[in-house]
This record gives sequence, C-alpha cells and structure tokens, in this order.
Amino acid sequence: MMDKTLRRGSLEMTAAMLISGTIGWFVLVSGLPVLDVVFWRCVFGAATLLLICAGFGFLRRDILTRRTFLLAVLSGVAIVGNWVLLFASYSRASIAIGTAVYNVQPFMLVGLAALFLGEKITAQKLFWLAVSFLGMLAIVSAHGEQGQGNGEYLVGIALALGAALLYAIAALIIKRLTGTPPHLIALVQVSTGVLLLAPWANFSALPQQPEGWASLVTLGMVHTGVMYVLLYSAIQRLPTAITGALSFIYPIAAIFVDWFAFGHRLEPLQWLGVAAILLAAAGMQQGWGIKARRPALQ
Repeated sequence: MMDKTLRRGSLEMTAAMLISGTIGWFVLVSGLPVLDVVFWRCVFGAATLLLICAGFGFLRRDILTRRTFLLAVLSGVAIVGNWVLLFASYSRASIAIGTAVYNVQPFMLVGLAALFLGEKITAQKLFWLAVSFLGMLAIVSAHGEQGQGNGEYLVGIALALGAALLYAIAALIIKRLTGTPPHLIALVQVSTGVLLLAPWANFSALPQQPEGWASLVTLGMVHTGVMYVLLYSAIQRLPTAITGALSFIYPIAAIFVDWFAFGHRLEPLQWLGVAAILLAAAGMQQGWGIKARRPALQ
C-alpha cells in the first residue's frame, strides 16, 4: 500500500515539475507583454481553481477566517509579482538562466526565516549559500557570451533574483496558513492577481492567432489549475526528501525546453553556474553536509 502511495506521489510530482518546466515556452509563444500574460494566467487559473475548489467542497465560508483570507491575499500579491518578474527575465536572460537563478529562492527563504522567525542559520546552510553564490558569479561573469546585450542579460538575472525574493516572501506568509486547503489559497492568490492587474491589462491588443489564446488558456488551466492539484497531492503522499529531490526536474526540464524550442545553448561557464546553484539548493533541501568523524573506540 505504501509503495503504491509513493509511486503515485512520485508520478504526480514528476508530472507537476515537467509541466512547470514548459512555462517559459508558453509565455514566449503567447506573444503578449508580460503583464498581459500574467493577467490572463490569473483569469483562466481562477476559473479552473474555482471549479476544483467547488469539487473538493472548499468554498464554505467557515474555512477562511478574516485573518487567513488577508494573509492569502498578501501572499497573492507576492506570487503575482513573482510571476511578472520571472516571466520578464525569460526574454532577457533566457528561460534556462532565468529558471536557474530563480532556484536561489530557498536561500532567500532561509534568510527571511532567520530575520523574521528567529530560525537559526547553521554552518551547513552557510556553506551551501556560498556554493550558490559562486554559481551566481559564474552565470553573471558569462554574460559576454550571450547574443543579447550585456545590460539586458544582467537585467534578466536581476529580475529572476527579484522573483525568487518575492516567492520566498510568499512562502513565508503561507507558513502561517497551516490547515488552510492549499487549492483555496491558490484560488485567492490568482483572484488577487486578476484584481491587481486588470487596470493595466491591454484588452485592445489580444492575441490574433489561435496559438496565442491556446498558450494563455494552457498557462491558466494546466500550469496553474492542474499543476497545483498534482503538486499538492504529491506533497501529501511523499516524504519531504523525495519531494525536494523531484523538484529539480523543473529547472532541468526548463533548460532542455529552452534548448530544443529556442536553440539557447548554455556556455560551459553558465553550465558550471547552473550546476552549482542546483547542487546547493539540493544540498540545502536534503540536509547534505560533512559530518565530523568520531574517534574509534580503543
């Protein structure tokens, strides 16, 4: 029974991460400005999550208190800002680089938790933070290899870092929503996004081709609705270590999508930087470290 649960959870987590890895492709194929892409993702995502929450019976008034609702809205502001910055990084630094840099967010979460929650930063965490920082230096120093201007490349990296910070802030807020159905939190978040971005949405410049609308609908229904269901179901079934390990399918998938769809090949120094960041994030999540050897008993 346990093996079946682990197998299903692993398949769900793998599917969720593979879906996440294609987000950048759909964002660029839509052909719309970033704010419009995020707005329509929120619209179609909200419609999908509304049906999902109704199906699970999560639309009862007694589930959300005023406090949890306001916290969910606040996390939604951070999540939507995170999407805007991350999507904007794709066209400047490439999907692969933007996604890799975005994976420094576990370290930002550790820093925020230490600052606001008083959580201790261990020597082990500092070591992996240093490895991640070296990876960032490698990626930044390789900007001259890219076809786009150096300034645009560095702006793309800065946007991805900003997205990572906003994600860490959202995660810190969500820590206070323990016991609230995550699908309902996601619904509040994307609904907040609709209200936030509606004043800036350009309704006069809608996609002219079916591919554009298909991309937006897919981003909302699949990359938001379906992906959330798969992700949260997997998290409930899998041990934290397996969840953390499988989460690295996302950046790896994004790198290969960027390669196959757009021909963006990373330079050796960029590969080194990406590998360092992913290794550091894995080491942080899995608790890898060097243990001091105990002296043998005589």
